[in-house]
Amino acid sequence: MRWSPLLRKNFKIRSPRLPKGDGKGKGLMSFWTRKSRIVITCAKGISAFLRQEILSLGFAVLSEGKAEVVTEGAMEDTLRLNLLIRTGQRVLFLLESFNAKTPDDLYKRISGIPWEEFISEDSYFSVTSSVHNPTIKDSRFANVRCKDAVVDRIKEKRGRRPDTGPERDKVVIHLYWTGSVCQVFLDTSGEPLSKRGYRMIPLKAPMQETLSAAVILATGWTGDGNFINPMCGSGTLAIEAALIALGRAPGLLRGNYGFMHLKGFDESSFKTLRRKIRAEAKDKLNGRIIATDISQQAVESAKRNAMTAGVERFIEFGVCDFSGTPVPGGDGVVVINPEYGERLGETEKLKETYPGIGDFFKKKCNGYTGYVFTGNLDLAKKVGLRTRRRILFYNGPIECRLLEYDLYEGSRKRPLQN
Repeated sequence: MRWSPLLRKNFKIRSPRLPKGDGKGKGLMSFWTRKSRIVITCAKGISAFLRQEILSLGFAVLSEGKAEVVTEGAMEDTLRLNLLIRTGQRVLFLLESFNAKTPDDLYKRISGIPWEEFISEDSYFSVTSSVHNPTIKDSRFANVRCKDAVVDRIKEKRGRRPDTGPERDKVVIHLYWTGSVCQVFLDTSGEPLSKRGYRMIPLKAPMQETLSAAVILATGWTGDGNFINPMCGSGTLAIEAALIALGRAPGLLRGNYGFMHLKGFDESSFKTLRRKIRAEAKDKLNGRIIATDISQQAVESAKRNAMTAGVERFIEFGVCDFSGTPVPGGDGVVVINPEYGERLGETEKLKETYPGIGDFFKKKCNGYTGYVFTGNLDLAKKVGLRTRRRILFYNGPIECRLLEYDLYEGSRKRPLQN
């Protein structure tokens, strides 16, 4: 992932220094309480929603790029961020920022970081990286040099070395190296935050959890009114909608994070934090969440995923064609994520589906705001309604749009945006 030039400049201005341990744990304590830059990464196009989340949690925003937002805080703050952030992918805590032109420079500078203060010689760690350096043809070589520097340092100081490998279920070190600018992070998330832990049966081409949360936040729906989700697939949109409406932290569903494997991790305090966050959630909706799909298998999978997420009693599931989805009176949002049609035969079949979505909106969804999330803008034109907004997103490498439609009878007018 290539971060923004603004972010690289931001890091060059301020390079943190880790305190040296005194053998009595004082260095370790300050490691958890010392402030540094925190980079929260996200999918391309989601940073504006991530920025609002960070601000709402009381953190300052230092800069924003296409796929990241930078804030600052102590290592202990990353626990809260990992639990509460809905649209971010990884919470990276900056350990050191320096210049390195060659792999030998990299090894020397990383060897100078007091890894023994926060990685146990009996533990396990992995290295991930984003490398754009003329001396490196394969980023895996930079990973190896980083790993060797950490292992050699710990072995020298503690007499033994930790195990290493590709799995990201323990300590994760992230190396960002562009030109001569190098930053070394602890990836406090470990596995990406999109892996909530509830989607046990994903089916084909599921929308990622963090993207689903961003799409819902883009609609402005927070739980007031109804949330209608035809073509629900494995239920990700409906489940994320329930979590948002109830104010339930998505990170509570996971039992493992990178920060849990660092020296000084206070399990008792973390459990207290989890209990406090859980107690702040609501246990009642102000509207209804309805999710349907024509596939019985999809609906059964969605139900199981919702059960794992602990929100099955808040979602009304049904098996039917999208046009038969019940839409109760009142207001709210209708969000449909139809297939995009990547092959010719699929595209031809979908030429009937998209006009049907427009008919469904017009006939059954008066008073609601309709949304279609699609990566096929040619098919989207066949919905046959004029869009009020077109919000850019990326579903993996696919450029997508969230298309917004006002669904009112009569002549109610609102300004149009394209």
